[in-house]
Amino acid sequence: MAERSAPGAGVISLRAATLSYGSRVLWEGLDLDVAPGEFVVVLGPNGSGKTSLMRVLLGLVSLSSGTARVVGGQPGRGNRRIGYVPQQRAMAESLTLRGRDLVGLGLDGHRWGIGLRGMRARRARVDEVLAAVGAGEFADAPVGRLSGGEQQRLRVAQALISDPEVLLCDEPLLSLDLANQQIVSSLIDERRRESNTAVLFVTHEINPVLPLVDRVLYLVDGRFRIGRPDEVMTTRTLSELYRAPVDVVRVQGQIHVVGAQSGLCEDQPHHHLHDHLHGEDRV
Repeated sequence: MAERSAPGAGVISLRAATLSYGSRVLWEGLDLDVAPGEFVVVLGPNGSGKTSLMRVLLGLVSLSSGTARVVGGQPGRGNRRIGYVPQQRAMAESLTLRGRDLVGLGLDGHRWGIGLRGMRARRARVDEVLAAVGAGEFADAPVGRLSGGEQQRLRVAQALISDPEVLLCDEPLLSLDLANQQIVSSLIDERRRESNTAVLFVTHEINPVLPLVDRVLYLVDGRFRIGRPDEVMTTRTLSELYRAPVDVVRVQGQIHVVGAQSGLCEDQPHHHLHDHLHGEDRV
């Protein structure tokens, strides 16, 4: 097991971080520290740069200015101290790769050859993680024949197998039904509580994870707010971010965000908010 970061140290750290594509600024001047064991959810309308933030931390995209550090080093997907849970995307039914094979790629998919002793240890570790996410019963099934929820459990196992200090979750609940949203969210939360793993969780919908969240990072048109859910998810704060009237309504413990006016044009915030609740981030 890798040596873990000291308590109180930010395992994700952004300083004056700006990301732009040509003249379009997704966000600028972003300062963010995520502590071990903290669950931070990233919200915002389509195109606000939620997925791009994940890509920066995975080392796939460079900041326009500022700095980003993950577990004390440069961002990079090859860092085994970073686990990554992607969006749920259906796999081809003809795909014969077994569940355990998919999970094992998270342990050594970046290298060739492991030897007999290594194979035994590898199998034991794969079985351990499969059991932890409740996926043992379909470990030997072709992944293309599994349900979306079962496939997503395997993706969570793949992210956990290297014992990461940071979990980057990019829309991991997308296309899942409510029951599987709760299962996947609980698996991620259980990991962070048991192992003090920091979680940065991109989503369009806060309600499935609201009881788990410590802080919210909300991105809108290059602007952002960071704080506890009860600080950020308010009518006043979101109206300031969107620069238009927005209502935040709480009903039976759930948060609903709606435009305060009807009949707005497609490029105005009401439709962005609708995308935020139901759509898919494209940037």
